[in-house]
Amino acid sequence: MVEIDEKQIFAIIQKSKEAGSVKIGANEVTKAIERGQAQLVAFAGDVSPAEIVAHFPGLCKEMKVPCAKCGTKAELGASVGIKSTTAIAVTDAGSAKKELEVLKKELLGEEGQAQASEAKSE
Repeated sequence: MVEIDEKQIFAIIQKSKEAGSVKIGANEVTKAIERGQAQLVAFAGDVSPAEIVAHFPGLCKEMKVPCAKCGTKAELGASVGIKSTTAIAVTDAGSAKKELEVLKKELLGEEGQAQASEAKSE
């Protein structure tokens, strides 16, 4: 298991919000993953009931999208300028493209990264 740097994920989310595009909330994030738009998924660790976000890791693995449990709902919400949210999906990294590529390599590994690139190009 790769150690996840929450600060790095929050930085990517903030840059993506400013210069790119993010989807906010469990339903929007699920749709973004299923449509192949999500490039990074982050969900809060204090979601209750946990079933609301329990499907993200499996769905993200299937779609070759990096997924991380990080922070609380309040911390996740603050990263995009709202009070709280259960989940966020980065759909356009904007100025954080390089940081996102590095994170993808760390979380998915070289093989997963290659498969994700192939899936996006099809």
